[in-house]
Amino acid sequence: MSTPIVVAPRGPGCLVQILWFVFIGWWITPIWVTAAWIFMISIIGLPLGVWMLNRVPMVLALRDPSEVRVRVREIGKGQWVYEATEAEQYPFLVRAIYFLLVGWWVSAIWMGLAYLVCCTIIGLPLGIWMFDLVPMLVTLRR
Repeated sequence: MSTPIVVAPRGPGCLVQILWFVFIGWWITPIWVTAAWIFMISIIGLPLGVWMLNRVPMVLALRDPSEVRVRVREIGKGQWVYEATEAEQYPFLVRAIYFLLVGWWVSAIWMGLAYLVCCTIIGLPLGIWMFDLVPMLVTLRR
């Protein structure tokens, strides 16, 4: 018998996310991204820059792109165990090579397009979704 996996969202509700974006997220995100890119110029600042880029969805709209996965297992008659698990990550070496060859420039282009899309009312949901994908584009983070 396979164990089902339940995915639970994190973060505040939709109304709080919208208010954050309208009053803070739309103007602070370009500053955050620029600071991250400045940190990424040096080897010493690289970890902080990548950490900042992985948190762009949080800065933009208080959206946590990571998911809480819960594995449900029956241990007895009517007794269940819920185990929190995380998405399996690619090996560090693969992620590092991807970042050096592809991730840094693809994510820059992607974030620029996402910000332009967010500037339109119609494209706002698409732009926020695009920003949710930034951590994956930077370092293949799941």
